Amino acid sequence: MSSKTPVHDITAVILAGGKARRMDGEDKGLITLNNRAMIDYIITALRPQVDNIIVNANRNQTQYSLYGLPVIADMLDDYLGPLAGMATGMHSTDTSYIVTVPCDSPFIPETLVEILYRALHDNRADISVAHDGLRMQPVFALLRCDLLPSLLAYLDEGGRKIDTWYSQQRLAIADFSHSPNTFLNLNTPEDRLILEDRLS
Repeated sequence: MSSKTPVHDITAVILAGGKARRMDGEDKGLITLNNRAMIDYIITALRPQVDNIIVNANRNQTQYSLYGLPVIADMLDDYLGPLAGMATGMHSTDTSYIVTVPCDSPFIPETLVEILYRALHDNRADISVAHDGLRMQPVFALLRCDLLPSLLAYLDEGGRKIDTWYSQQRLAIADFSHSPNTFLNLNTPEDRLILEDRLS
């Protein structure tokens, strides 16, 4: 395995499949910040880092498709959470890796994929997960796609917790303590004002 980031062999999966209960069901990826949809910031940040991007969304697929990317609903029903989106991403690409990001974090750094891949490579791991210096940020992750059978088995058994499934794999921690803004996201209407202020 080369230590150089294999951008041609990584698919970015933007996780937009949730119900956004704390936002009264408003689709967070389509919420505008300073007149740009949240997902627009994320796509712009990811394009230089990978050759392939897909959007995992279970609703508003027509709106997401306007960005010219494949839009794919969960391969499993009932809104099973981000692990279902990860499984869908693995199933929907022929690259060796997926990198996942949430649809409501507009401050994706330009080195996100590089740092995640370096941690995975250096530790001979199957998954690398971002760590903000205090805790893991589990939906910011790089995963080998050959983990799909393990992930589907975990979901089939009723598992839903990302940390539990991660702990069953060879896991590497990627240090993002230098970039805390990466993990600012939108959970409440008040957060929207904070994000707009930061983006300004």
